[in-house]
Amino acid sequence: MALWLCRAGRFGQHETKFIEDGAIYCTWDGLDWDMSKITEWGLFKDELRRTYPEAKEGNITASTGQLWSFSHRIEIGDIVALPSKIKRVVHFGEIQSGYAYKPEDSLYQHSRRVKWLKEIPRESIEKDILYSLGSAMTICKIERSSAEQRIRELLDKTTATLSTNVSNKPDENPIEVEDIDVDIEETALQEIANTLIAKYKGHGLAIVVAAILEAKGYQVYISPPGPDNGVDILASQGSLGFDPPRICVQVKSGDGPLERTVLDQLIGAMSNHKADFGMLVSWGGFKSSISREEANQFFKVRLWTHKDIIQEFLQHYESLPEEIRNTVPLKNIWIIDKK
Repeated sequence: MALWLCRAGRFGQHETKFIEDGAIYCTWDGLDWDMSKITEWGLFKDELRRTYPEAKEGNITASTGQLWSFSHRIEIGDIVALPSKIKRVVHFGEIQSGYAYKPEDSLYQHSRRVKWLKEIPRESIEKDILYSLGSAMTICKIERSSAEQRIRELLDKTTATLSTNVSNKPDENPIEVEDIDVDIEETALQEIANTLIAKYKGHGLAIVVAAILEAKGYQVYISPPGPDNGVDILASQGSLGFDPPRICVQVKSGDGPLERTVLDQLIGAMSNHKADFGMLVSWGGFKSSISREEANQFFKVRLWTHKDIIQEFLQHYESLPEEIRNTVPLKNIWIIDKK
């Protein structure tokens, strides 16, 4: 048996789909052929060259390894780790089926069935394994330091044990940076997200979103803590805030994805306040019942997840209030772009 890392998109945009469907998907753009039909490595690599003629040879080699693993190497009974981009956990599941190709499923043509077993807080996972899960790869096997056996033992423990018995001993098997191709940008963004939500949980997140809107040129009103009747922030343009567009904003800082009822409440609040538009901000993302409505509400409502908050936070960081910048201090660095 083996332990595999599988990501649900660079920003975790497919995470809810993976979990709700009980599956993992390979969502490469343009990959519209049955990978199981090609059983020789060299021919598989040639087919990828034809699929992505503009790609560099190094990228083709890396993609061949990942896609070959997804279609040929992963076995029923293997454990798959899905690091969440929505909250500070890693989802673990057991592979239940072989590779399947369904061309009618568009973005989700390539799949394997998964029985999701448990989500484990990052704090409960030993550092060397957690570091391995920071690999820049989308699909890869985690082999070092008996990782698969240790994760199975972790999964056998109770939730209570996981949350309280976190080892504080020095790491006996530290991993050198050279051992794993780590996505430094992703790791940094995750740390920023973790710090931001730790400092501004609950009503504090509405304060951050309001500050971002102010930096974008809006006048804002923030509801006080407590019941808000579906509105955390009112925003509008103009020096006095009397000019359109007038926007109602609802902000949720919880870990879980929002249900459709929250969107309906926002739309009702927009009518009550005679707002032109609405924004629904959810750190924990949205259930498919809301995501399916995104196109229908495109000209009325915008949906922001934690990804959008972080993107806007970084874009307008220098214009945010000093208190926020002191609470989440950032600095620019330069690194080599290996693409």
